[in-house]
Amino acid sequence: MANLKTFSGFPIQNLSSDPVPFAQAKINDPYAGTWSSGADLNTARKASMGFGVLTANIMAGGNNPGGGTTWAVVEQYNGTAWTEIADLNTGRRSGKGAGSTTAGLVVGGVGTSPSREAKETELWNGSAWTETGDISRPASTQSFGIAGASSTSALIFGGEPGTTYYTYTEKWDGSSWTEVNNLNTGRQSPAGFGIVTAAICAGGYSPPAPPGNVVASNESWDGTNWTEVNDLNTARGQQGGSGSFTAGLIYGGGAPPGNQAVTEAWDGTSYTEVADMATGRAEFGYAPDGVSPQGNTGAIAAGGSPNLATTEEWAFGGIAPDAPAAGYSDALVGQMYYNSTSGQFKVIKDGGAPIGTWASSGAVNTPRYRMQGGAGSQTAGLIAGGTTSPGPGIRDSTEEYNGSAWSTVNALPGVLVDFGLAGTQTAGLGVGGNNGPANTNVTLEYNGTNWAAGGVFPAAGHRISTGGTQTAGITVGGAVPSYSNTTFEYDGSSWTAGGTYPSVRANGATAGTQTAAIAYGGYTPPTTADANTYNGSSWTEITSMNGVSSEMGFSGSGTQTSTLAYGGSPSPVNTEHWNGTAWTEVANLATARSAGGSFGTASAAVYAAGSPLTTATEEFTAADFTINPVTTS
Repeated sequence: MANLKTFSGFPIQNLSSDPVPFAQAKINDPYAGTWSSGADLNTARKASMGFGVLTANIMAGGNNPGGGTTWAVVEQYNGTAWTEIADLNTGRRSGKGAGSTTAGLVVGGVGTSPSREAKETELWNGSAWTETGDISRPASTQSFGIAGASSTSALIFGGEPGTTYYTYTEKWDGSSWTEVNNLNTGRQSPAGFGIVTAAICAGGYSPPAPPGNVVASNESWDGTNWTEVNDLNTARGQQGGSGSFTAGLIYGGGAPPGNQAVTEAWDGTSYTEVADMATGRAEFGYAPDGVSPQGNTGAIAAGGSPNLATTEEWAFGGIAPDAPAAGYSDALVGQMYYNSTSGQFKVIKDGGAPIGTWASSGAVNTPRYRMQGGAGSQTAGLIAGGTTSPGPGIRDSTEEYNGSAWSTVNALPGVLVDFGLAGTQTAGLGVGGNNGPANTNVTLEYNGTNWAAGGVFPAAGHRISTGGTQTAGITVGGAVPSYSNTTFEYDGSSWTAGGTYPSVRANGATAGTQTAAIAYGGYTPPTTADANTYNGSSWTEITSMNGVSSEMGFSGSGTQTSTLAYGGSPSPVNTEHWNGTAWTEVANLATARSAGGSFGTASAAVYAAGSPLTTATEEFTAADFTINPVTTS
C-alpha cells in the first residue's frame, strides 16, 4: 500500500494550527514567521560576530557573559549543531561580521585587554583567517552597525567609545575601508541590514550608554547619503538585524528595564511587531544577511547577555513549496497536512479567493488623483496625468514604478485629468481625458521613453474605462460627453465600434483582453455593482459585485476570470476578487482612497496615489489557492 507521501506527492506535516501558505503576500513576508530553539553553542558568550545564513552560520569571538576573557574561538552551525573551527588571529568582542561560511569577514571590536581597539579586518575563506586592511577611523572601533552581503562589500556605521566618531560610516571594497557620509543621528550598538547601496541603520544608544538613552531612530542609506525614515516601535540597542532594504527584521536588544524579546519586521516603509523571541536577550551573535537572497524569512540569534549559550532561529511558519520561484509555486496545490487541534486532514486547493495582503511601498513623487487606471505589472508600472486640486491642478507628469520606487519620466504632451490608461510600462495605451477647458479625443502611446499620438479616438470624452494592450485595446463607456454605453476596439492604429454595453457608465473598470474582457462597477448614475463579460462581439451580464463602487482601482491584466477591484467610492478600503464565478471580499487596503492609479494582476496588484490626495502606494500580493478540509465524498 502506498504511503501518504507517495500518494499525495508531498510529506504529510503534523501541525497544531492551519499554516499560512508560503505565498501569503511575498515570499519574504515575515508575518507567518516564528522563533524556535536551535542547538546550544559549545561556549556560552556575548558580543560575538556572526555571518552566514540560518543553516550555515559562523559565530566568531566574543567574551564570557561575566565580562572577563575575550576569545578568538569560532564556531560554525549547520542548522543542527555548532562545531568549533579555526580561531581568529586576534581575539575580540563587539565587532561585526558579514558574508558567507566560505567567504566571510569580521571587523573591529575590542581586543584582549579592555583598552585595546581591534581595528583589524580578518577574511575567512572556509578554512582559515587572514588579516587584511584596518578600518580607517582612529576610534569608535566597536559597537557599530553593519550591512553587507559578502566579504568584498560591506558598510559599518556608528560605534563607540566616545561621541566624536559615533556618526562615522565606512565602506569596504574588498581590500580597504573608506570613510563616507555620516549618519544623521549618532549612536552606538545599532542594528543594520541590507547592502552597501541600500542599507538600514536602526536603533542603538545615544552615548553615554548603555543601559539608558536608547533611540528608535531609523535611517536608510542609498549608497551616498543617510535619510531619516520611520522609527522602530520599540527603542533599543545591542539588538540583531537581518534581511534586505525592503524586507528586514530587528529583534531582541536592550532597553530599560531590561532585555527585549520584541521582533519587528521592516517592509521598506515602516516596522510592524511580529512574533517575540522566546528569551529576551542583548549582545548576541546574529547574521546580518538573514537568508540568501537577502530577506526576512530566516534569522539566527546565538548566545548573548545574560549568560546564554542558547540559539533561536526565525523561520517562516507557512507550508513551503518544493521549488519557490518568483513569489510562490504551484507545487503547493495538492499539498496535504494533519491539523492535530481539529483532528482533520487538510489540503491546499487551486482557485477560490486569493490569500494575500496589502503592503506599503514607495511613495509617488507627485500626489494626484482622478486617474482612470494605469499600465504594467507590480514590478514595472506606469501612471500619468490626474490632478492635485486643490493645488496646482491638472497634471501632465508621468511616473514609472520598478516594484519599490517611483521615477518621474517624460511628461504627457498636455495636462490631462481622468485619462484612461492600460497596456504595459513599455507599451502603454492612453485614451481621452480632460485638459481643463474641454474633453479630448486623444489616443496616446507610450514606448517606455516617450509619448506619441495614435489613432484619433472616435469621441471626445473622459473617465473612459480602458483595458487590453497597445495593439489590441478596448474601452467601455465614459463621459463622451454624456454617459455612454459604447465599446470601442483599437488595433494599434485606428478605433472601431464594438458591442454595445448593457448600460451607460463612467469611472468603471475594464480588465482582460479585447476578445475576453470583463467590465464592472462605475457610475451610471447612480454608482453600480453591475458586471459583464465580453467575447469580442457582445456583452453578457454576470454576478454583480458585493458592493457598489465607482472610481475604484482595478487589475487583471490578460484575464477575464481572475480580476481585482479595490478602493473607490463609497467603500474606499474594500477589495473584491472575481474568480470567473463569484465575487469574494478579500484583504482591505490600509489607506482608504478612490481614483488612484492601478495596474497589475489579481495576485500582484498596485494602487498608487488617489483621493483624499495622497502619495501612498500599496501592493497586493497573493496566492490563488485555499485551505480545505479533506472529505470522503
